[in-house]
Amino acid sequence: MALLERVSTLVRANLNDLIDKAEHPEKMIKQVILDMHNQLLQVKTQVAIAIADQHLLERKQKENEAKVAEWMRKAELAVDKKQDDLARASLERSESYRELSDGFAQQITDQKAQVDNLKTALRQLEQKLAEAQGKADLLVAQHRRARAVGKASEARMAGGNGSGSAAFDRMKHKVANEEALSHAKSELAAEDIEARLAELEKQDRIEQLLTELKAKRSV
Repeated sequence: MALLERVSTLVRANLNDLIDKAEHPEKMIKQVILDMHNQLLQVKTQVAIAIADQHLLERKQKENEAKVAEWMRKAELAVDKKQDDLARASLERSESYRELSDGFAQQITDQKAQVDNLKTALRQLEQKLAEAQGKADLLVAQHRRARAVGKASEARMAGGNGSGSAAFDRMKHKVANEEALSHAKSELAAEDIEARLAELEKQDRIEQLLTELKAKRSV
């Protein structure tokens, strides 16, 4: 995501180089610290949202697991009443909810990975901010002394403010965006014959479950 890319840029920034290349070091270091504060607030917000989404997914998974158990009980009741059609339909509903539960489990795994990435970015940015705040006065003082003794200040100023560096890790950013959708894309890309075979396998499982359930209830 763009937020993590901006945070990564700030975390990797070399404070010494920024000040050396800045025309106004005091303004530069204040701006860097301000940017870090702003990004820190955004990351904290995103962490909270990601955790809330994870809790929502976990609740959805539990709801579907409850549905699995509920429809299995209905299938047992239908078997007891010698209603095979109702038992078969109940087992099919139970399996459908089981598939949904498995899908939510995968989403939860992906969401946990995103939460971990955001938490890592948050810790790194907090460390960088503490470093910047701790070094701010020292770095500015060092730069002033360097200019006072004439250590190539004009050459550094001619080099610009260092803000023209190209964005980095674009491929990682692209992969991160695509990864969240890869599971859904693979399902959408499945051919019709695979879907038909999956349905046959599901029906076989329903019949097997029905047979086992009838045998269990007869005992």
